[in-house]
Amino acid sequence: MNWCLPERVEIQDIIYPIRTDYRCILDILTDLSDPEADGQDRALAVLVGLYPDFDNMPPEHWEEAVSKGVRFINCDSNDAPHKAPRLVDWEQDYSLIIAPINRVIGREIRAVEYMHWWTFLAAYQEIGDCTFAQVVRIRDHLARGKALDKSDREWYRKNRHLVDFKRKYTCEDESLMKEWGGG
Repeated sequence: MNWCLPERVEIQDIIYPIRTDYRCILDILTDLSDPEADGQDRALAVLVGLYPDFDNMPPEHWEEAVSKGVRFINCDSNDAPHKAPRLVDWEQDYSLIIAPINRVIGREIRAVEYMHWWTFLAAYQEIGDCTFAQVVRIRDHLARGKALDKSDREWYRKNRHLVDFKRKYTCEDESLMKEWGGG
């Protein structure tokens, strides 16, 4: 068992430093959710975002670097993602996530110069009852077709702007909407 927070990965006998601050990983996750990104774009988002020495990395290391990068983002887990409804948008939900993480950590995390991604994620997993947890619970019910009880329906009606995912449009879609006068 490794008790340390990783700051580098080994790829074909070469050690590469990685960016481990939670803000860097959230930027990568935002890039990965781009509706225009294909598999190559997503791989490049991991490589450029995670490896400060990517420009010096030989192409034959890229595939393993992406794999190890995704494993790092998933807290050293090789588990294949299971089919589940999408419940979080890191970019949209950021303002709802920060306060409960601050509570868990015991300080304003945006003011700290550095926080390891795994530390951030551990705090995220412990946030408990809060507005964000309510948002995720209602999203889960809606995604699974479960009925909301009366108080949840009322809360959702008043807070739909927090619960519903904002639609991310491609550049082409945005251009078309501007032509139609809708954007």
